[in-house]
Formats: sequence, C-alpha cells, structure tokens
Amino acid sequence: MGTGDTTAGTGAPKKIGNKNEKIGQVVSAKMHKTIVVEVTRRVSHPLYKRTINKRSKFYAHDEERTAQVGDVVRIIECRPLSKLKRWRLSEVIRKAVQVAVAPEAVDMDTTQPTSGSKSLRRKSS
Repeated sequence: MGTGDTTAGTGAPKKIGNKNEKIGQVVSAKMHKTIVVEVTRRVSHPLYKRTINKRSKFYAHDEERTAQVGDVVRIIECRPLSKLKRWRLSEVIRKAVQVAVAPEAVDMDTTQPTSGSKSLRRKSS
C-alpha cells in the first residue's frame, strides 16, 4: 500500500482533491441529464445586521436522471461539462413527496371553472 492510499481496507471511495460540495433543492429537471439546483444560505446583512436568505442556482449533471423536482441533493464541483454546467450530482439526500390524484376521484360537476374557462360553462338560451 502506498502512502497516498488513505482508504486501505475500507469500502469508502478515495477522495481526490478538495472538491466544493453544496446541498440544495432541485427546482427543474426538464432538461436531458441536467438538473437545476437552488442553494439557499442565510447571511447577515452588512449594514442592518438582519438575517436574510440568499439563493443561487447551479446547473448539475445527472447521468442516471435520478433526481426529480423537490428532491434535496448534494452536488460536487467538476470540470466544465457545458456552457453552464460545472457541477455533478453526488447523491439524492431526500426524495420529494409525490402527490398524485386519480382522475376518477375528481368530480367535474362540483369543481369551479377558472376565470376565462369556457369548457364547463353552459349556454342558457
């Protein structure tokens, strides 16, 4: 074993260099193998000393397309993959709750039409 092998005998992957990591929430997964992750951090305002939230969006590479909108994920810095992508998905920390409504459960007679909707209005002659 060499002197640089720090994970001898363990199943942990070898860490290569100091890569920057961020944890954020997926806000878009519509692109092919690309997700948009919003990272929120709390900082003190320099003049007023009030705690405020600052948000940044990062484009990350998701090879297996495992992340969905609402998931909390960890992204790691990597080489430039495209014009905007400089991050890759490391792991999905928490999956988003998927809420689905069966079409049979919605009663169209009791629903209110939205403004401008003409489909449910009945013409009275």
